[in-house]
Amino acid sequence: MVIGIEYYIIIGVISLFSWLVSNTLKRKFKKYSKVELRNGMSGVQIAEKMLADNGIYDVKVISTPGRLTDHYNPKDKTVNLSEAVYNQRNAAAAAVAAHEVGHAVQHAKAYKWLEMRSNLVPMVNVSSKFSQYLVMGGLLLGAASNLGYWVLAGGVVLMGIATLFSFITLPVEYDASNRALAWLKNKNIVSREEFASSKDALKWAARTYLVAALGSLAMLAYWVLRLMASRD
Repeated sequence: MVIGIEYYIIIGVISLFSWLVSNTLKRKFKKYSKVELRNGMSGVQIAEKMLADNGIYDVKVISTPGRLTDHYNPKDKTVNLSEAVYNQRNAAAAAVAAHEVGHAVQHAKAYKWLEMRSNLVPMVNVSSKFSQYLVMGGLLLGAASNLGYWVLAGGVVLMGIATLFSFITLPVEYDASNRALAWLKNKNIVSREEFASSKDALKWAARTYLVAALGSLAMLAYWVLRLMASRD
């Protein structure tokens, strides 16, 4: 089983960019967590108000353990806010709370990109479990052989599904942020300074998804080229 030096270079570059974006995001959120909201609203209050302003009354806002664990669950219709975001009253908490409600608004309005992503979730769950095993299995069997080639090809197809999912995630995340920022501004929930902080925080949060998508594409391209080369 031979993996080219290009593989390790790609892994290294992806890891470096991911580390840089992740650390910048943490630094930004720490900074904006010190920008207290003039209206004194907590994350949960902001989330509940945004839901009400959008006519959504069947979604609950709950607290979830951890840090940066905030998410919207379409299955049970819950906006899950990390303990800090749920309770705190600052620009970072406002940005995250409104962003997660943005997903609830997407769900209520049948936003097509969110529906596409939700439909892909079962396939992505399979892909994440088996793609690497198939790729490694194909290499062990020898990609030049018929069996090894098709095992490797199966792994590449599963990786392709995961890559597609990561790119479909981008418009979902950016749209949720745009909905959040528009609401924060139009409803005068935040001041000009607070809005700028919230906008910057969401910008860096979105970049984590962008780096993940580009990384997934780079890895897919590498294995596609390896697969094609095995037939030469």
